[in-house]
Amino acid sequence: MISKTAEYALRSVVCLGGQPDRPRSADTLSKQTQVPRRYLARVLQDLCAAGLVRSRPGPGGGYELVIAPDKLTILEIINTVAPIERIDQCPLGLKTHTELCPLHAELDRAYAATERAFASVTIQDLVDSTNPIIPLCENAT
Repeated sequence: MISKTAEYALRSVVCLGGQPDRPRSADTLSKQTQVPRRYLARVLQDLCAAGLVRSRPGPGGGYELVIAPDKLTILEIINTVAPIERIDQCPLGLKTHTELCPLHAELDRAYAATERAFASVTIQDLVDSTNPIIPLCENAT
């Protein structure tokens, strides 16, 4: 449903959101999120360019969230790195389809519902979950 890039971005942001006052190096994030270091660098670059994450150089530096975890939704992260593609016209380019056919209309309704669901969950919601399985924390330090 979502791309690998979106999954990796979500892992990274959830990890950063767990301790928003503690910058994390790319190496630490890579280990904790199990995202390959080179791929993670690209994802972090996209998140920084969008103003969701910032990089602080030097000792004690690293990556940190710019936006508070309770203000940042799953949808914002996904749309930053690999937006959900809605269907607003016939994907086949058929001229007789001046509106979406039943198949594509139904698919687009499902995408819209997915967007609403992702928009309703903040990073803080994930961090504060009462689920006994803590996200990304098997090896977290």
